[in-house]
Amino acid sequence: MCGRYSITTNVEALRRLFGFKGAPNLQPRFNLAPTQPAPAIRLNATGERELSMLRWGLIPSWASDPLIGNRMINARAETLAEKPSFRAALKDRRCLVLTDGFYEWQKQGPKKQPYFITLADRSPFAMAGLWDRWTARGTTETIESFTIITTAASPALAAIHDRMPVLLDSRDQEGWLAAPNLAAAQGLLIPFPGSVSALPVSMFVNDPKNDGPACLAPAS
Repeated sequence: MCGRYSITTNVEALRRLFGFKGAPNLQPRFNLAPTQPAPAIRLNATGERELSMLRWGLIPSWASDPLIGNRMINARAETLAEKPSFRAALKDRRCLVLTDGFYEWQKQGPKKQPYFITLADRSPFAMAGLWDRWTARGTTETIESFTIITTAASPALAAIHDRMPVLLDSRDQEGWLAAPNLAAAQGLLIPFPGSVSALPVSMFVNDPKNDGPACLAPAS
C-alpha cells in the first residue's frame, strides 16, 4: 500500500527531469495524504506531457458518489484489467505520479515504525498511476482524480511491507503513458529493480495534518 508520500522538488527541476508543459506553483509537500491535490503527468490531446493537479483517490466516471474515491487510493497491478473501477482508465488514462519519496509502516510489536523510502540517489521519480474524470449528475461540477498502482515489494523492502508502489524508471515512463498495447503497458508493472533507501523517521508523520521537514526527521 502507498498511503502517504512527499513531493518537495521545485517545479523547474521536475520539468527538466520529466519534460512536461505548464508551470503550476507547486508548494513543497512533506506528507501528502489521500483526498488532497497532487501533481501528475498525463498526455494531452496532442500527445504532449502536461502536469496537472489531480485529487488522490480515483473516482470512476460512472460513480454515483464521489466518496468512493476515498477507498481508491491504490490499485493492485495484478487485477487492474479485471476491476470495473480501473479497466477503462488502464486502457487510455494512465499517468505518472511525481514524488521524491513515499512512506511505509513496519509492524514492530505494538507499534508501527514509519520509513521514508527514496531512490538511492535521492532523485525525484515517478509512480505508475491511473486517472479519471467524474462529473456530478445534472451539473457541470467535475473532479479529476488518480490512484497509485502497487505491486509486490522488492527484496530490499519486503521486510518493511509486502507491497510497494510501481516505480517507473526513465526508460519506461513513456511506455506507460503511451503504449497502445495493454500487455506491454502491464508488463512494466513490476517490483522496482533499482536501488532504494529506507530511513526510519519520526512518528510525527503519522498524523496527516503534519506537513513539514519534521516529517523526515530520523527516528529517535
